[in-house]
Amino acid sequence: MSLTVAALQYCASDDAAATLAHIEPLISKAAKTAKLICLPEAASFLAASRSQLQARAEWEDNSHSQQKLADLARHHAVWLLAGSLFLRRRSDNQLVNRSLLFNPAGQITASYDKIHMFDANVGDGQTYCESDSFAAGTTPVIAAIEGLQLGMSICYDLRFPHLYRQLALDGAQILAVPAAFTKVSGAAHWHILLRARAIETGCYVIAPAQCGTHSDGRQTYGHAMIISPWGEILCEADDGDAVITAQLDIAKITAARRAIPSLNSNAIIGATRSASG
Repeated sequence: MSLTVAALQYCASDDAAATLAHIEPLISKAAKTAKLICLPEAASFLAASRSQLQARAEWEDNSHSQQKLADLARHHAVWLLAGSLFLRRRSDNQLVNRSLLFNPAGQITASYDKIHMFDANVGDGQTYCESDSFAAGTTPVIAAIEGLQLGMSICYDLRFPHLYRQLALDGAQILAVPAAFTKVSGAAHWHILLRARAIETGCYVIAPAQCGTHSDGRQTYGHAMIISPWGEILCEADDGDAVITAQLDIAKITAARRAIPSLNSNAIIGATRSASG
C-alpha cells in the first residue's frame, strides 16, 4: 500500500482571505499528484498583534477559512489537512489552535486542538506566550485516511516525544507536524527533532511549514519536509513558496519497526535516585 502526499510551504499574511487566495494555486498544483495535501500551522493567517488575533479569529461554526478549505478539498477530490486554524469556541468564547482534516467530499473527519502552548523566548526579539491567547487541547487524535492512520499534532508539540510515542502505540503510521517554527529555533532544532520523531516511532513524518517574515515581525524557518520511518529526509523545501511531494510506502513502516522494535518496550522507569560516595 502507498499514498502520495504533499506538504506546502508559504508565508501567511494577517488576512485570511488574502492568504487563502495566495495558496489556492499551491493546493491546485499539489492536487495534480497528491491524495493528501498538508498545510502548515496558522494556515489562513498570522495576526500582527494579540488584539488583531482576537478580532480576526473565526467562530468554529461560522468560519470562512474552514468553508473555503472544505470547498477546495471537494473541488480537487483530495484529503486536505489544515495544519491549524485560529478558531473561537461557542461554548466558552475561548480561542483554540485547531488542526482540521477534510475528506475528498469536503467534510471534516477529524479535529485536533494543540496541546502544548508555545510559551518561550528564543532570542529573536519576540516573546511568545500562546497560553495568553489559546485554550490548550487535552486529547491526542488519530485520523483514518485511505486505510492508513494519521497522528495529528501542531508545531511546539514536536518537542514532546511522549505524545508521538503514544500516537504510534495507538496505531499511527504517519505523523503530521504542521508548523510555524521561528527562524532561530528552526535553524537549531527543526531537522533534528523531526528526524528523531520518525526514528523513535517508525512513522513517516509530514511537516508543512510557514516561511518568511510575517506581519508581526516574526520570521519563520520554513524547510518543509517529508521524512521516512528510518529518519531519511525524502524531500525538503528551499526558501519561499513550495510544494513538496513524496510517495509513502507503508511496507517501510513495518520494516523500520522490525529492525528496531523500540515500540515493543514499555518498561516503567522509577524515580531518579541520587548517587552518593
